Amino acid sequence: MNKPLRRIAIFCGLLVVALLLRDNWIQYVTADSLNSRKENRRVEIERYAHQRGDIIVDGKAVTGSTVTKGSMYKYKRTWKDGPMWAPVTGYASQAFGATQLENLNDSILTGNDDRLFFDRTASMFTGEKKQGGNVVTTLNADAQKAAFKGLGDKKGAVAALDPKTGAILAMASTPSYDPSTFAGNSTGSDTKNYTKLKDDKNEPLLNRALRQTYPPGSAFKVVTASAALENGLYDSVDTPTRSPLPWRLPLSSKDLPNEGNLPCKNATLVEALRVSCNTVFGKIGADLGNDKMRAEAEKFGFNSEQFTPVRSNASVFSKGMDKAQTALSSIGQFNTAATPLQMAMVASAVANDGTLMKPYMVDRLTAPNLDTVAKTDPEKQSEPLTKEHAQMVQKMMEAVVTRGTGGKAQIPGVTVGGKTGTAQNGVNNSGNPYAWFISYAKTDQGSPVAVAVVVEDSNASRQDISGGGLAGPIAKDVMSAVINSKK
Repeated sequence: MNKPLRRIAIFCGLLVVALLLRDNWIQYVTADSLNSRKENRRVEIERYAHQRGDIIVDGKAVTGSTVTKGSMYKYKRTWKDGPMWAPVTGYASQAFGATQLENLNDSILTGNDDRLFFDRTASMFTGEKKQGGNVVTTLNADAQKAAFKGLGDKKGAVAALDPKTGAILAMASTPSYDPSTFAGNSTGSDTKNYTKLKDDKNEPLLNRALRQTYPPGSAFKVVTASAALENGLYDSVDTPTRSPLPWRLPLSSKDLPNEGNLPCKNATLVEALRVSCNTVFGKIGADLGNDKMRAEAEKFGFNSEQFTPVRSNASVFSKGMDKAQTALSSIGQFNTAATPLQMAMVASAVANDGTLMKPYMVDRLTAPNLDTVAKTDPEKQSEPLTKEHAQMVQKMMEAVVTRGTGGKAQIPGVTVGGKTGTAQNGVNNSGNPYAWFISYAKTDQGSPVAVAVVVEDSNASRQDISGGGLAGPIAKDVMSAVINSKK
């Protein structure tokens, strides 16, 4: 080969090597970033070129797909009873992305997940259309309906758990929204509907069960009672506590008031929870101190985000508080703040004899042919109470329902434990208080459900707002729905 030809051959060889290097760089290094770029519309077009898999509740799909006319996106998402299920499913919009289960399980629902490789390969040979996989939830449809109906036009949230497993049975948040109204990419109706929801001062897009923290008020006294028993401050719930009345906040010239003329002087723990004595539980917090109270709260899940897999905000019990601040925080005021999910976890741990199970809402992921590709196994999160102490707190909570402030949660033939809460809201308590109720039900087979309800009803008269009156009946209906669904 003469010299010019050899040079041309070497040059061509270098071009081929450069081309191979560049191709492999694109294929294996930058492919993901190119696919995820917003400017790459091919990915979005492919995403909606086939029907999306479904989110399943009690064996039935609560989602679907419909053909889009006049758009480069062939299918768009639909929901059945969208406002009721939106706090669970989230939305999947061609124009505004996806949230919650629709977002976290997007690869399964679109059929692009690596775990569905064999299904995609099989479809190539059989000629079947590509399909997405499914997300099978732990939700109980009857409990969800009871929660959503109970909240009605009130602003609030409900979270219900299976204490034995941590499975989420209901998660409602109001006001809610219909994800179908902005599932497409119309610059007219979809954009208008989404913008209206986004700008709504009542925040219908906010999942209050997971992402809103509230002062829990007296519902937090269940945690304080647990801390008292776990730290040996009291050995029994039936002996008088060392609680004067009035009781002055440490380092203060102010007495901690009770809500009325309550029999709180040296009250037993059972009686103190039954009538909700601020003085008894505030003094417990001050006696134990910030570190011990915070440690017990954190065993219940405070100060940590929860991943269900949808993330919840971290509930708060602060560190570095003095005795007076710790006393106020121990009755669910001052800096203490909790999500409804967190307070359902408190009731759940008590009902499960002291063991807190990690909350989760996805039972399994399935391929389009319904083969399981991933399964969630129940997992213990912590042990906030010994079995002995948990049963003592159960006795206290059951007294609240049988002869205390939680009477409206009674269910004939079922043992119910609960705790009411009416939490201050706003500067100097200027806003309407938040109404709380946390509870569990027990049958001969154990406890199938624990519930937390919060109602922030700005339309109710201040004097009509109470945890037992507003939130208790909702909790009762959710617990009844779970019990009846198991018969």
